[in-house]
Amino acid sequence: MSRLDIPGDARRVVQAVRAGGVAIIPMDVGYAGIGGCHDALMRFFRAKGRGAHKRNAMLGNLDLHDELHLLDARGRDMVRCLVADHDLPVAVVAGFKDQHPLLRALGEEALAASTDGGTLAMLLNAGNFLREVTREATAQGQPLFGSSANLTGTGTRFRATDVQPEIQAVADVVVDYGLQKFHRYRRSSTMIDFRTMEVVRIGSCYEVIAEALERHFGVALPPDPGLEALPSGHLREAQRSYG
Repeated sequence: MSRLDIPGDARRVVQAVRAGGVAIIPMDVGYAGIGGCHDALMRFFRAKGRGAHKRNAMLGNLDLHDELHLLDARGRDMVRCLVADHDLPVAVVAGFKDQHPLLRALGEEALAASTDGGTLAMLLNAGNFLREVTREATAQGQPLFGSSANLTGTGTRFRATDVQPEIQAVADVVVDYGLQKFHRYRRSSTMIDFRTMEVVRIGSCYEVIAEALERHFGVALPPDPGLEALPSGHLREAQRSYG
């Protein structure tokens, strides 16, 4: 038996992504499949059987959020309140600097598949592995994008062993850290467009996020209709198909 090797596993993931591969990684909000170029992301999405009502999200941290996102002072303050003050995971949707070197490194096709209406979604604060792999990748100039590691419509996977064989088959690296922290929510991250405060997806820690935003900023988010009514959590549906 041994402890987790987070730095070593993060290096393996970044090495695989830089070589054009796909990695399955653990996050507090469930396992994700990630890549860093168009071919890798398309290979993963085809394995998912994904219809395209969702864009890819970027893996990030507050530094990358500051560098890439275009957001007013109030929006940035809200993000920091959730991430730094309350230690909550959140996927931030905002305008972005499309000429930033890290985004240019992704390539035009992959960037187009990872943004929507001039916005970029970036996942923040979803665990120690996300923190380390983002740090390692950014140091090497490698962007990381992806989505949950599951067949479309089957729900977020909170154990690597529950990721379907079709998804496992396209992965060059699988990092298995067992059951992930927010498994009881049975949804991925909460996603909010901080330009308009539209909830794109209700997810993990939603009720805590909603209370924090109302307490500190007077922002009232819509109620969660519940897992049975909305298992995916997606409030915004925009159908798009990948070839």
